[in-house]
Amino acid sequence: MEGAHIRSIGRALAVLRAVNQQGAMSMMQIANAVGIPYPTACRIVHTLQEEGMLEREPTRKYYRPTALVNALSHGYQDHSDLVGIARQELEALTAKHFWPVSLTTWVGQHILVRDCTHALSPMALTNYQPGASFPLVECASGHVMLAFSEEEQRQSWLDASENFDLAPDQHTLLRLREPGFAAQVREQGYVLRGYNQFTNTPGRTSSIAVPIFSEGEVCGALTLVFFSVSMKQETAVERYVPDLKKAALAITAKLAGQDGGAVRPIETHGTMALHAGI
Repeated sequence: MEGAHIRSIGRALAVLRAVNQQGAMSMMQIANAVGIPYPTACRIVHTLQEEGMLEREPTRKYYRPTALVNALSHGYQDHSDLVGIARQELEALTAKHFWPVSLTTWVGQHILVRDCTHALSPMALTNYQPGASFPLVECASGHVMLAFSEEEQRQSWLDASENFDLAPDQHTLLRLREPGFAAQVREQGYVLRGYNQFTNTPGRTSSIAVPIFSEGEVCGALTLVFFSVSMKQETAVERYVPDLKKAALAITAKLAGQDGGAVRPIETHGTMALHAGI
């Protein structure tokens, strides 16, 4: 049936993604990371070994990706200049505000960190690296990219998220499906996500994300992360959103110069934020 979710494939891809990001994991770590029973993790890992995607380390019962994983990226097209174009803006934002800033795009049901300034920030709780990923429907950058996507594409992603093993709470999905969600975010031009739960330090950070465009379509986001208890959320919006929008618009303009795409303006009016639990 068209649109049907094959759970075993989803789980196998989740295992491969987890091991690829970590570098090497034990079977129990894999089961916990993906949220599946230990016997299921064993079957999936052994299947991926047979397919040549994973291998066991010689001296311990840890599993790591093989060189064959690289073949999965052949033919993949992306905004190859995005990271180079955005780097100066990321560094400038962290130099001014001290908080870490990330450049993200989406891959499947996840948001992928393409570049970040966690290593440059004196106030980063975790030193995330490019390649880290977070659930699309759980983070500010995912919400802002959903809001600026076409309706059909947005609903397709949300449908897939409901069938994913690490699906969010239903309240979040219902909020993202509301007719006014996209209009509200487009009006204000940003998403604020308070007390992030998907990070390595649950509840201790909040995020503000703004969209980046290429050829008139949203292609990524800039996200600034700050300590949840360091200031009121409305203060963070007032203090950081203008500079985030300015940086995102500069990146969008540079991308247009690279690929000839049209610059899509980012709305700068409106101060209503989307808070935790939406």
